[in-house]
This record gives sequence, structure tokens and C-alpha cells, in this order.
Amino acid sequence: MTKVEVSFQHVPTTAISDATGGHTNLCSTIKPLADHFKIAGRAVTVRLPDGENGAVLEAIRAANEGDILVIDAKGNTNRAVAGDFVVSLAKGVGVQGFVVDGVIRDIAAIRELDFPVFSLGTTVAAGNKNGGGKVNVPIAIGGVTVHPGDYIIGDVDGVIVVPQQDAEKVIEAAEEKMLKDEKRAQEAHANGKESILAYLDKVLGN
Repeated sequence: MTKVEVSFQHVPTTAISDATGGHTNLCSTIKPLADHFKIAGRAVTVRLPDGENGAVLEAIRAANEGDILVIDAKGNTNRAVAGDFVVSLAKGVGVQGFVVDGVIRDIAAIRELDFPVFSLGTTVAAGNKNGGGKVNVPIAIGGVTVHPGDYIIGDVDGVIVVPQQDAEKVIEAAEEKMLKDEKRAQEAHANGKESILAYLDKVLGN
């Protein structure tokens, strides 16, 4: 794992969103299957035809350890892009997680695998494997463009894309925001109710 990826692992998405102005936050309908899931790594992008999932296997084969599969499934909620077997393959080669503009299946088994999946939800139907998908091409997911190699950070609050060329400055800005927030909280609660009211007066201009 690179220094940048380690840094992103320790920064909440809320701080990153503040640092980026929220312009690369994925739609809030893409949610983690479990609240404790946290991802931070490079994107391997997958563009799928409607109802297809064959290219997911190709992406797993192409991924490096720690990569995250970011899958544009066109928002299809009828057919899954993966189930527990495919997820077990991804985990076995070191893929860190999936972010899916679509759905998965076998949710209980995937939770047992403790493999981070962020998706629109689940379904019972498997995807087709008629071909036509593409790997490591620019995609649009959750209202945001993702290029191969961009950084993907996700936790219980949501998922954010950070273009790879902006990563270091975003980390710096996010860490500064966290320090400011910590200082603000300490000042606001320093003397109980008295300091809280003083803080509110300051913010409200009283």
C-alpha cells in the first residue's frame, strides 16, 4: 500500500468531501453493505452492458493487490454484477472492495467474507455473461466520472473519487480540516454550557 493510500485509510470521507468541495461524492444511494466497511485504494474500472457481468472476472484478473473494482452497471437493480463466489475470487487475489452502480447477490455470504461492497442493494438474479464489457476505461458512476487509477475512498458516510493528480493536496487539505474541527470541538466544550453558548454567539454574530 502506498503512502497516499495509507493516508486515505485514516481520513474519513466527510473530511475529504470538505477538502474537495463535495464535487466528486458518489450518489448517496450507493451504500456499504455493512457499516464498518472502509476502503481506500486505486480504481480498476469496469463498464458493463445492461444486465451483464462477465467483465468483472476480467477486472479481477487485471487488478493489483489493494485495488478497488469500480463497476458501472448502469444502475441495473434486476441482475447482480457478482455473488459470493466471484467476491471470494476477488478477495483471494487481494482486491480490496467493490463499488457498484448496480446490485450484488448472496449478501449474507459476502458479509461472512467481510469483503467491502458498496452498491445500490441486492437482488436474487445472476447477471448474464454474453460479453461486451470493458475494463480500465473511463466510466461514470453515481454521477461522477472515474478514470483508471483514481483514488476511491469509502466508509459508512459514502464514497468519494479523488483524481490521482489531486491526491496529495486533497489529503493535506483534509488533514488540516480535521485539526480545525478538533480544535473547534475542544473550544466549544471547554467549559460546558458556558463555552457552547459563547461559541454559538460567535458563529451567529451575537
